[in-house]
Amino acid sequence: MTTLANSPTRSTRHALPPHHQPRDRTISISAGAGHDTTHIHRPLTRTGTHDGHANNNNTDHTLGTTLSRTTTSGSRRHAPDLAFPYLTTDISRGGITDEYRTETREGYIPMDDPDSGLRPVQSRLSTLHGDRFVLHDKEKGGLGEKKLVTWKEADPENPRNWSALYRWFITGIVSSGVIQVALSSAIVTGDFGDQAEHFGVSSEVIALTVTLTVCGFGTGPLLWSPLSELLGRRLLWAVPTFVYIIFNIPCALAPNIGCLLASRFICGFFGSAPLTLAGGTIADIWGPEERGFAIAIFAAAPYTGPVIGPLIGGFIGKYAGWRWLYWVNMISAAVVWGFSLLIPETFAPILLKRRAKQLRAETGDQAFVTEQEVFRKPLNEIVIETLVRPFQMLATEPILLLMSLYISLVYGLLYAFFFAFPVVFVEGYGWDDAKTGLTFIPIFFGVGLALFVTPWLEKKYAAKGENVTPEDRLPGMLIGGPFVPISLFIFGWTAPPYVTPGGGSWVGPASAGIPFGFGMVLVYFSANAYLIEAFPDYVASALAAKTVVRSGAGAAMPLFIPAMYHRLTNGGASSLLAGLAVIMAAIPFAFAKYGAKIRAKSKRAAI
Repeated sequence: MTTLANSPTRSTRHALPPHHQPRDRTISISAGAGHDTTHIHRPLTRTGTHDGHANNNNTDHTLGTTLSRTTTSGSRRHAPDLAFPYLTTDISRGGITDEYRTETREGYIPMDDPDSGLRPVQSRLSTLHGDRFVLHDKEKGGLGEKKLVTWKEADPENPRNWSALYRWFITGIVSSGVIQVALSSAIVTGDFGDQAEHFGVSSEVIALTVTLTVCGFGTGPLLWSPLSELLGRRLLWAVPTFVYIIFNIPCALAPNIGCLLASRFICGFFGSAPLTLAGGTIADIWGPEERGFAIAIFAAAPYTGPVIGPLIGGFIGKYAGWRWLYWVNMISAAVVWGFSLLIPETFAPILLKRRAKQLRAETGDQAFVTEQEVFRKPLNEIVIETLVRPFQMLATEPILLLMSLYISLVYGLLYAFFFAFPVVFVEGYGWDDAKTGLTFIPIFFGVGLALFVTPWLEKKYAAKGENVTPEDRLPGMLIGGPFVPISLFIFGWTAPPYVTPGGGSWVGPASAGIPFGFGMVLVYFSANAYLIEAFPDYVASALAAKTVVRSGAGAAMPLFIPAMYHRLTNGGASSLLAGLAVIMAAIPFAFAKYGAKIRAKSKRAAI
């Protein structure tokens, strides 16, 4: 509970979880491991330091008042908020704000209030540029007397206050959007033979229909991420996906291979919008303490879609012809897009910016603002943040580079299976594409098992309370990582010619999908969370870098996997990939031991 003299009455309830509350304000001494806690109350204040951090003194030099509050113990750093406009806000001057998550009785926080929730970035880079943190310094261009617009108590317009049923409805739509777009990259594998024959090209050329789509997945987010912060989620759910739907038409009617390949890249570029928006939309509507299962579903979605693709594509190609692969994809995309139009705007910075504009118009008071309005990055800095910084971080941040490589290997292996399965089941067992597509079903079982584990991992993480570190996100990788090489060894060495085709011999390579699906989702879920926690003030750039590297691996695999399996044999090729997976599986174990030391030497990682 907060009592603040000489300022508007503040809400006695904050929507923020404990770890989002401002730090360095109370001392709490825990009595043993039980629930009894002795709180020591003392007047605490904040005085700005050279890097914007607060010090505790007996006098508040900003307000001339005394603050008294009681909180739980702990000094956990502020958890990163995926709904914060990192790409378009100059956080080196404005800092990170809880404005978009706080609820107040008046609906705003005076900017001369040291409890405004604004704070400098948390990496070592903030110390180097701490003199630019000017929010409370009028002489340096701070916000001064302006009023930072927040949500009101129990605000019905706050997406996190919507009913759980409605938020699950939105979660289902956005997850379906991700599944559908991911499906589009692999559905074409259901009938490669007829497409190659129709256009008179080699199997390597027709494989570009997958490669170019995945390349679009990697480049599109570089545009959609900043645009979603400037324009909001809703517009980006509607417009790019519509373009993606339309460009399925020239794919289906393509008169030549050039038209088909160009259209597939455009489909991937515009279709990547749901891949970009889904995680942020889920973060918009679910608080950190309640989004565990929603994030688990989202983590599985990018891997579920590609598995469905060949499963249904084989039957479509066999009974309807290859052009219907694209027609069916377009129809399914249109259905999901129709539901996505029901998603309202969920991005808090956009909603509060609209409210600030309305308040200025209604009251004539120009003091109502949001941080993004005042500290908007210029266009050239947004371009640098989007197109340059991700690659800078890849070159200078070993955590980001190695984690991105690990994620890219697992993602690439999924696409490798699309081309390795036909080698084993079509050439080895004499099956057609439709029957081969059924062998992807075991991957679903593995993904389903992972969905039971990921909420448990979230609970284990939350149970550590205020003392968590980014490395506490690694157990998912520690558990799931070894299952990936195990699946590859099973796949390669239970396939022909090592096991003679006949009877139930197909069970061996087909069952390899179970450990792969399980390990794949756990690795992605854990690695993604680790990157978010390790780079809390550069989340957007870190995730953009990961996406580019991941998509590059997914795009490259179709180009050489068939030749690799033909030349090295099923066992040899699978063993080579399994060996890489074993090496990569050691990465999270190394970070579990040395991650804190590596972060201590980084300029952008969490302190």
